[in-house]
Amino acid sequence: MSSEKFTPFVPAGTNMKEFTLRALLIGLILSVIFGAANAYIGLKAGMTIAATYPAAVIGMALLKMMKGTILEENFTRSAGSVGESVAAGAIFTLPAFFIAGLWTADGLNNPDKTLEAIGMFSSTKSYLTATAILLVGATMGVFFVALLRRALVQDQSLPFPESVAAAEIHKAGQSGGGGTKYLFWAMAAGAAIKIAGELKLFATSFFTFLKIAPATLTRSGKVLEGGWFAGGPTISSAYLGVGYIIGPQKASISFSGLLLAWGLVVPVLLAILGPEYVESVVAAFNAKAMEAGTTPITGELEAWRFGATTVWHEIVRIIAIGGMLVAAAFTLFNMRNTLGQGLVRAIKDLKNMGQPTENVERTEKDMKAIFILLGICAGALATFCVAFFVFGTSFVVALVAATVMVVLAFMFAAVSGYLVGIVGSSNNPVSGLTMTALVITALLLVAAGVRGSGVEAGIAAVLGIAAIFCVSSAVAGKMFQDLRAGALLGGTPWRMQTGDLIGAVISAFVMFGVLIILNQGDIEQGIAAGYQGGFGSDALPAPQATLMATLSQGIVGGTMTWILILLGMMLAVSLIVMGVKAPMLIFIGMFLPFATIFAIMVGGLIKGILTIYLDRKKLSEAQNQTARNTSVLLASGLIAGEALMGLIVAVFAIFGTFFSQMLGITKPSYFVGLAVLAVLGFVLVRIPLKKAVSTK
Repeated sequence: MSSEKFTPFVPAGTNMKEFTLRALLIGLILSVIFGAANAYIGLKAGMTIAATYPAAVIGMALLKMMKGTILEENFTRSAGSVGESVAAGAIFTLPAFFIAGLWTADGLNNPDKTLEAIGMFSSTKSYLTATAILLVGATMGVFFVALLRRALVQDQSLPFPESVAAAEIHKAGQSGGGGTKYLFWAMAAGAAIKIAGELKLFATSFFTFLKIAPATLTRSGKVLEGGWFAGGPTISSAYLGVGYIIGPQKASISFSGLLLAWGLVVPVLLAILGPEYVESVVAAFNAKAMEAGTTPITGELEAWRFGATTVWHEIVRIIAIGGMLVAAAFTLFNMRNTLGQGLVRAIKDLKNMGQPTENVERTEKDMKAIFILLGICAGALATFCVAFFVFGTSFVVALVAATVMVVLAFMFAAVSGYLVGIVGSSNNPVSGLTMTALVITALLLVAAGVRGSGVEAGIAAVLGIAAIFCVSSAVAGKMFQDLRAGALLGGTPWRMQTGDLIGAVISAFVMFGVLIILNQGDIEQGIAAGYQGGFGSDALPAPQATLMATLSQGIVGGTMTWILILLGMMLAVSLIVMGVKAPMLIFIGMFLPFATIFAIMVGGLIKGILTIYLDRKKLSEAQNQTARNTSVLLASGLIAGEALMGLIVAVFAIFGTFFSQMLGITKPSYFVGLAVLAVLGFVLVRIPLKKAVSTK
């Protein structure tokens, strides 16, 4: 590995303002905002957005008005984007407590307000437990990064592509560039589209069922009856933005999963199960609807559509989980050399912890080693206390849990940092790493006798440990990226690490409150609209958390639907044998709702159109980079704008105010929504192209 020193933009000997109160406050506000936005989009689309670029642009714009320095901007970007990683760890795991039935719904419409009757997801105890988990994970991530920085950040053989791009944004800002207006206008547009959809100025979705004529099998005489579930993309600027960011290739691979699920598996199963199955699930739903006073299912096509959705929920998604397991293992296997090198480098760097720092340059100073070690010990103790006193496991299981957490958190922090150095934090497979670590943890805790503490305690302990190292890995990856950008700009590592630590702590205290708002808001909207709301619903699918809940329940509780899991695993193996490059994306396409993947595909196609136009113009690399930066800012703004407005809508729903009922519109037009998507598509192609052409 190459570990030569960088030549930073601001020399190490330069005395410049960096860790200031204004830079910290702006960073903390951005951390909370982008953390909340990522929680929203992650729970809905299963993907998060990198907050590094928008945090850099906003921080730069605000600090320029205050005559701030480039190092203050760097500090603000670092502290302002850490909330994104805390949110990623939170949404991948904490909703699993609700989905697994450990922390149940706290419905405000329930006349009996006792916690024993309505559960504890929104209780003070669950808030404190979740916050403790997030705090341990976030701080452990920061401490391990401080421990491993020299091994990874200074390795010039690692390209750190997104770090270089972030540093270039700051450098461009010194000469007046930046693109702040694109970000803010896109945020306004995303918020406006979200509220317009909530007010029913246009329909945000369209579904139907294409019924086909019955067919009789020749030999058995069995009559096959059924058809295809069909519909259009969700009218969502956020989903469009996600597809636009990931691009046409990844979006189309996910869309192939949609075609596999809804075009093949669901119709086949529906035809085999037949109208008797449809009648039974509709009858069960209508019985519950009568008890709850909600709208029952009427009409043949509506019944078949509900039957298709039920098949997808109860069978196809479980098959997809089995596929994800193999796909995650395959991804890690392909990265085996990279992962091994990252671990070896991290372990070797431990011996340098105690070296004196008096003569170390400013750009090489990390947090003090004693502070790091005390922080890691405190995290291990906190993990033991949560497992033993809160979840009620045995002493041995709690001790094993704390030990496993420290070892895995260290290993996965190193792995995450190395992966970010190669592919960037946007492509860091945190959920795949967490899934692997969860299985390891579950098996170790079962071997340690976790079932003797009670199945629920065991499941809670597994999910808690998974949440800690998920947050730790996400924070570590993000911090390595920001520290590399800081190294290019001339930032001081210990100051950036301290800012990230403060930002991570603040985000940890806020993030579970965001989850409560989103979950409770969807529950209340579900009551008003006649669907079962909360994490795991079509409106709030929380795909990774659903997967974590299924795995922990299956391994610890012994309730795994193995036949469906094995079917998915065999399907994944067949795709790998055929040479499919990204099987995980295919299973995500099978797992996420139909309209969500469709909307993401539309966003990917729009990005593809932009790429075609840029290629035809034969622009310079600098012009193409301008187009890419502008497109990322536009998409990030659309996502953040819808997400923040979605939080506001959820808060109003908790208190019984529903925007959908304000104007009294009962039959909004879906074609108006499609027109909105068309306008957005035109803007997302036109503005980056125009900006690129005008760049010299």
